[in-house]
Amino acid sequence: MHRATGALALAVWLTMAFAEMCPSFHAWLHGGTIPDDDNCAVVAIAHGKVETTPIDVPAVLPVTWIEIAPRVEFSVFVPIYKNLSPGRDPPALPVVS
Repeated sequence: MHRATGALALAVWLTMAFAEMCPSFHAWLHGGTIPDDDNCAVVAIAHGKVETTPIDVPAVLPVTWIEIAPRVEFSVFVPIYKNLSPGRDPPALPVVS
């Protein structure tokens, strides 16, 4: 949406700039002849009379404090200290000599 709006604004601005440079195109935009009391967008751009209005945007209020809640740490893993009975040991690594 932002790209489309930017492209449209650029196209309109370039069209008005071209109409400023080419009087025949400016006359064509008016329907054939340029009136004596012409105060269209092309004339406004040519004379630099493009006005913008300021927009009042409220300032973002700063955060005065941040609450940090303590984390409760717990573990689901419970180690069991139990010796395996003989014969239930893990396999020994083969020794290659």
